Amino acid sequence: MTPTVTPAPAGSAASSSPSSGSAVRLRTPRRRHSPGRPRRSVLLTVLTGLVLLYSLVPLVWLAISATKTQEGLSRSFGLWFDGDFALWDNIAETFTYADGVFARWLLNTLLYVVVGAGGATFLAVLGGYALAKFDFPGRRAVFAVVIGAVAVPGTALAVPTFLMFSTMGLTNTPWAVIIPSLISPFGLYLMWVFASEAIPTELMEAARIDGAGEVRTFFQVALPLLAPGIVTVSLFTMVATWNNYFLPLIMIKDPDWYPLTLGLNSWNAQAETAGGQPVFHLVVTGSLITIVPLIAAFLLLQKYWQSGLAAGSVKE
Repeated sequence: MTPTVTPAPAGSAASSSPSSGSAVRLRTPRRRHSPGRPRRSVLLTVLTGLVLLYSLVPLVWLAISATKTQEGLSRSFGLWFDGDFALWDNIAETFTYADGVFARWLLNTLLYVVVGAGGATFLAVLGGYALAKFDFPGRRAVFAVVIGAVAVPGTALAVPTFLMFSTMGLTNTPWAVIIPSLISPFGLYLMWVFASEAIPTELMEAARIDGAGEVRTFFQVALPLLAPGIVTVSLFTMVATWNNYFLPLIMIKDPDWYPLTLGLNSWNAQAETAGGQPVFHLVVTGSLITIVPLIAAFLLLQKYWQSGLAAGSVKE
């Protein structure tokens, strides 16, 4: 039997011929959108908005309430202004109330931050650099101790620290707050990780070949490369020391050595006491003044902080 051959249509042959002048259109496959993707995006947007509201509403309330008088706080809506704009009067009264004790608390907090947080940052930089770039016996044991110290909450060490400082006679002194603030296991861990990636070993070896000692290599070669990490650690330690409440609470009884956290808490307790002076508007204004330096520090150091967090995320 002779097989039957069906001739192809002329148009089909012309379109399939490579010598034909007609353009061949290629169909690109359409992207199939998952039906759950729009719903997931909406859910993430809603959750992000809720987190944003949770973070900003207290700040908005604080900023608005600081513009009100004591009477205006009780007669007006919390998230809107009162008829009397008393922000500057409240600030002046905050710094002059009780013989200007708020200024003393502010200076105490600055002392604790500069000496305590600054010293913690310096020690974390030294320790992180040494652990990252020097090999010595017991290095793994030190790493285990640092990780374990990060996992231990500070409140668990407050009572033993108080007993130790009480034995040495250092309670009710600034050293009872400064010395514990010098130890930052989390800052040490951050600098350890950052220094191991930010400082090339070849660069250190080149400096040593050129005759630079270890101290000169650290300050002139390694320290400029560690700047983003130093800013990140200093921000963490500064915020932790600035907002420290529980340690000064058990260590300090003299109001002249109170930080801002304890001082504002004492004013708040005074405002809640029956027959106490109405100073709640000063508590609100003092709280606003307290957070302004932290916000300014984050805004001014944002560039270095972001570069420090992103270091090592892109490989060349």
